[in-house]
Amino acid sequence: MGVVTLEKEITVAIPPAKTFKVFVLESDTAIPSILPQAVKTVEIIEGNGGPGTIKKITFGEGGDFKYMKSKVEVVDKDTLTHCYSVIGGDPWSDLLEKISYENKIVASPDGGSIIKCTSKFFPKGNAELDKEKAKARAEKTWQIFKTVEAYLLANPDAYN
Repeated sequence: MGVVTLEKEITVAIPPAKTFKVFVLESDTAIPSILPQAVKTVEIIEGNGGPGTIKKITFGEGGDFKYMKSKVEVVDKDTLTHCYSVIGGDPWSDLLEKISYENKIVASPDGGSIIKCTSKFFPKGNAELDKEKAKARAEKTWQIFKTVEAYLLANPDAYN
């Protein structure tokens, strides 16, 4: 089986610049602050936050995983594009080489944002990936956008 690719568009009622700021530029502190039950800490292991940076994300108690490592591939402030790959940690076992994510934020007609998400699951060797399990994992990741949107709508002065 080859690479499993999943695509989704998520609409949020937050303008593109603020969406990019919270989910990319300030995500290392914003996400643990907004979702401490899900993400305990984000630690930069190597780099300065830009492309090539390696991060360790430690998850909250009681979740499926304890931690994962990710590598920043692209941070483009002009096109509001963020690409990164999850390269290690609990989700890996013997099945995955990596998971690559590309998120591009565009303006929606109502002044909010559309987040165009592409997730690619790369198997190790001849490993067989269950597409439904990959989709369930991606859905959990995508749900973060809606949870943070709810927080920002309830706290409009946050992250200005």
